[in-house]
Amino acid sequence: MRQRAIREKGPAFALAFILSATAWAARADDVDEAVAAEMRDHQITGLSLAVIDRGEIVKAKGYGSTDRAGTNAVTPETLFQAGSVSKSLAALGALWLVEQGKLSLDDDVNLRLRTWKVPENEFTSEKKVTLREILSHTAGFTVHGFRGYAAGEPLPTLVQVLDGLPPANNKPIRVDLTPKKTWRYSGGGYIVMQQLVLDVTGRAFPDFMEETVLKPLGMTNSSYAQPLPPERAARMATGYGELRLAVDGGAHVYPEMAAAGLWTTPSDLARFAISIQLAAAGKSNPVISHRMTLRMLTDQKNGDGLGVFLIGLAGRLWFYHSGRNDGFDAEVRAGVETGQGVVVMINANDNSGVVGRLERAVARQYGWFGLNLE
Repeated sequence: MRQRAIREKGPAFALAFILSATAWAARADDVDEAVAAEMRDHQITGLSLAVIDRGEIVKAKGYGSTDRAGTNAVTPETLFQAGSVSKSLAALGALWLVEQGKLSLDDDVNLRLRTWKVPENEFTSEKKVTLREILSHTAGFTVHGFRGYAAGEPLPTLVQVLDGLPPANNKPIRVDLTPKKTWRYSGGGYIVMQQLVLDVTGRAFPDFMEETVLKPLGMTNSSYAQPLPPERAARMATGYGELRLAVDGGAHVYPEMAAAGLWTTPSDLARFAISIQLAAAGKSNPVISHRMTLRMLTDQKNGDGLGVFLIGLAGRLWFYHSGRNDGFDAEVRAGVETGQGVVVMINANDNSGVVGRLERAVARQYGWFGLNLE
């Protein structure tokens, strides 16, 4: 998982998004034509997307094939790795635990950690690490992201990942900045959160997420299981890297589930986005309350909420997260007040801006002029 530089993307993306979105001259097949052109020009084998308009999924479609053999077409049920979008759903599970009184946003996480503790040093002596800081990337943790493990490689335990011990392939996850003072993206912090969830629930992380978040939201095609069981693995796309070579040994396995372990579909991620839109509006959400949702959508530092990034577009608040695992790119982007949104997933690593261009094509198609339907 190599998280793209989303911090540098925001303002420029916002301007391009607004300028590109027009309310007229959109034919019924504009999005399909844009997808076909992007897939052809950038050698993308498979793509899936979902569009939210007025609070509902109005388009869910797969394009291309799951691999170069072309025997299986991508459908809305084809599974892709979500990469760092996994963090947004994992954060939702942690916030559920906060509302159940099992975790606190602002207590020292070492009070609830049992199997492993955040090592104390000069930075933690000045300020203890809290869940709020972990979810907003302000806890001062190291380790940006994770590359996963190829088929046949030995898998580390979570404690081995936290301490950077073999067979883990990452450095130790440690605090080397004073918590709360600085924003720095850290997948490592989300592994601390994963351990925290395990310690307070006694549940395997995929089981906890299935029961608490995925099933209540109707995300029936999604799982944090690593690796996927055979019945789900039969529906997953093959990943291709930046040079369009298949990921060696097949899709990587990510014990770092909270940071990068979600297999899902655009439709399921759209259901997540709609649940946040509904909860923000004071309507029903089976996972967290209206009040907690507003906390999730509150800027903690530098446009980072709790598990999602925030940006103002045309006077409206949008939340988003992008993700990258080896062979897969994904992004979810949705308006808090407008009931609009788009999710794009591809079985390739692309640095040309395909996902952003398709998001703008969706905006044109659905008349999101200035991201405002009125």
